[in-house]
Amino acid sequence: MRNILAIADKELRSYFASPIAYIMIGLFSLLFGVFFYLFLVAFVQQSEQMMQFGGGGAPNINQMMIGGLFQNTAVVILFMMPMITMRTYSEEKRSGTIELLLTSPLTDLEIIVGKFIGAMGLYVAMLLVTMIYIGILFIYGNPEWKPILTAYLGLILFGGCFISLGLFISSLSKNQIVAAILCFGMLIPIFSVGLLDSMFTGKGRDWLSYLNLWDHMDEFARGVVDSRRIIYYLSATVLFLLRATVSLSAKKENP
Repeated sequence: MRNILAIADKELRSYFASPIAYIMIGLFSLLFGVFFYLFLVAFVQQSEQMMQFGGGGAPNINQMMIGGLFQNTAVVILFMMPMITMRTYSEEKRSGTIELLLTSPLTDLEIIVGKFIGAMGLYVAMLLVTMIYIGILFIYGNPEWKPILTAYLGLILFGGCFISLGLFISSLSKNQIVAAILCFGMLIPIFSVGLLDSMFTGKGRDWLSYLNLWDHMDEFARGVVDSRRIIYYLSATVLFLLRATVSLSAKKENP
């Protein structure tokens, strides 16, 4: 465990030692803020219309705003994850430090998990900044906290799945840009597999629906916690981490 934490600390420090972490956090916070403002304006306008026409009070802020806000945030994450993971192994290979890493007294699994935790640390930091906006809702409104907590849980699982895939892709390439493009190229079909639902019926449609990342995140954004969806994200994360471990082992055998 000590080795894993040491690698995670090194990885996280490398992010904040360069402009990468600050650019990612700033950009993510800006985009989240834009969506927050747009959904808040729509919520206020609808509330005023309901009060004006005697609609019986303001609409539910969780249903009207929180769900849509986190669904759009998931789309932003889809585009930003490759930028977080593209350097994990590609940079090591470019700088030549990959040889030191591979010959160190560390297991392949320790290296993989350490880098994963480091990347997750940056990702969680990005999510923590967005809580400033959510705090505004609690200051001036009365939203339900459980659906918000569920949505953040969904984003963490969602991002962890993408990061593990990015680590695997980065382990295959020496070039950061190539790694980012390949990662994005794999995320798009995985993310949009639900578009094929209408082409199938019965069990085939059920399987496609289960594989659809968007459907799972949509449930979390609406405040629904289903153990099947948690298992789905955790299974996908473990699968890609194991694939990255196999790729790293192959590098040791064939340097």
